[in-house]
Amino acid sequence: MASAELKSIALKMVARKKGILAADESTSTMTKRLDSINVESTEETRRQWRQLLFQTPDIGDYISGVIMYDETIRQTDDSGQSFVDLLASHDVISGIKVDNSTHDLAGAPGEFITEGLDGLRGRLAEYYELGSRFAKWRALLIIGDGKPSDYAIHTNAHALGRYSALCQDQGIVPIVEPEVLMDGSHSIDDCLSATTRALNAVFAELDKQNVDLNGIVLKPNMVISGSDAQNRAPAAEVARKTVDCLLETVPSDVPGIAFLSGGQGDEESVVNLDEINKIANSEDLPWEITYSYGRGLQAAPLTAWLGKPENVSTGQAAFQKRGLDSSAAREGVYA
Repeated sequence: MASAELKSIALKMVARKKGILAADESTSTMTKRLDSINVESTEETRRQWRQLLFQTPDIGDYISGVIMYDETIRQTDDSGQSFVDLLASHDVISGIKVDNSTHDLAGAPGEFITEGLDGLRGRLAEYYELGSRFAKWRALLIIGDGKPSDYAIHTNAHALGRYSALCQDQGIVPIVEPEVLMDGSHSIDDCLSATTRALNAVFAELDKQNVDLNGIVLKPNMVISGSDAQNRAPAAEVARKTVDCLLETVPSDVPGIAFLSGGQGDEESVVNLDEINKIANSEDLPWEITYSYGRGLQAAPLTAWLGKPENVSTGQAAFQKRGLDSSAAREGVYA
C-alpha cells in the first residue's frame, strides 16, 4: 500500500479526542475476565460481551479503532451484521492482534519472546480481506535482576521490525508495542532506563527493515514506578519522565503514540495520560498522544454487566464514562 494511505489510517487511529480500544483478549484471558463475574466463557458469551461494547451508541466519539482477536473479527451482532461493519458504521476502524503470545526466551531464563512470524504474511492478507486495517504485536520486557537483557531487547525489537514490515507490505498499519512491564518493586528511574533502551532498539530495527515510520502507531508503556514500589512517583513526575523519554527516542515522523494502561488502575491511567497531554499541549510535541486501553476501558462495564441482558445499557453507560474520561485525558482537560 502507498505510504500516503498507511499514514492516513495511522492518523485516523490517533485522531483528536479518540483512542483505541484493546478488545483482543485471547480466549484464555477472556475466560478469566468472565470468571471474575461468574459468567461461563463460551463463544456466545464472549460475543455478547464484545457486542455490548461495539453497540454502545456513541462509541465513535471516543474510540477511533478496536483491536480484535481472531474469533471476534469473524463474529456478527444479533442482526447478523459483522462486527467490522458495525464498527465502520460508527466510523471506527477494525484492527487485529496477530502475535501468538509470549514464550520463554531460550538462553535467557525469566525473559520472553513473542512468537507468530511464521505464516504471518498469509494471515495478514486474510485479515485485510476481513476488513482489518491495522494490527498489533506485543513484545514483553521485564525489570529486575539484570533484566531486561540486551539479548531480550534486541530479539524482541527484531521481531517487531519483521512484523511491521510484513504489515505494511499487506496494506496494514502496525501498532508497535514494546511493553516494559510495571509488575515489580522497581523505581521510576529503572523504568526510564529500560524503556529508553527498548525504544532505541526498536527504532533501530524499524530503520534497518525499511519500515515507513509515517505508517505506524507506537504503543509504549508510560515511564512509571513498579506496581509494588515504595513511594511510587506521582503523575507529574510520570508525565515529565515519559515525555522526556519519548523526545529522546521516538522520531518525529511517527504520527502518534497510544499508551497502554499496563495494569494501572482506572483512575491512575487517566490521570497520568492527562498530565502527559498537559505537557504536550504546552510544548507542541511532534506526535499525537492518546490511549490504547483494554482493562482501563473494560473493567467497569464488565462489572456493571454481569452477563445479564437487563444490564446491557448499564454496562454501556459505564463504558461510555470510561471512554469520555479517557478522551478528556487525551486532550489534557480531565482535571
